[in-house]
Amino acid sequence: MSLPQYITINGTSYASEKLNDVAKMQAVNVQVVEAELARLQQQIAIAQTARNAYVAALIEAVKGKDEAAVAEKPKKPRAPRKPKAAAAAAA
Repeated sequence: MSLPQYITINGTSYASEKLNDVAKMQAVNVQVVEAELARLQQQIAIAQTARNAYVAALIEAVKGKDEAAVAEKPKKPRAPRKPKAAAAAAA
């Protein structure tokens, strides 16, 4: 990674070319860490979006199950029918 022309630390700007090797290396380390933090923040945003989608799907599944349970409530079994009078009279 290349350093910008100037680096600002605690409100003071420093010319990158005038930094010693140790300071340059630390500045590069800071850049690497900042890039990693940005990548991780993107991963968090992706995970939160996926979580929200899963929660929405779960809510829909639960709502659908409740509606289906109400609609599919089993009916009380009926008692066997008695033979009709005409059928009984023929016998």
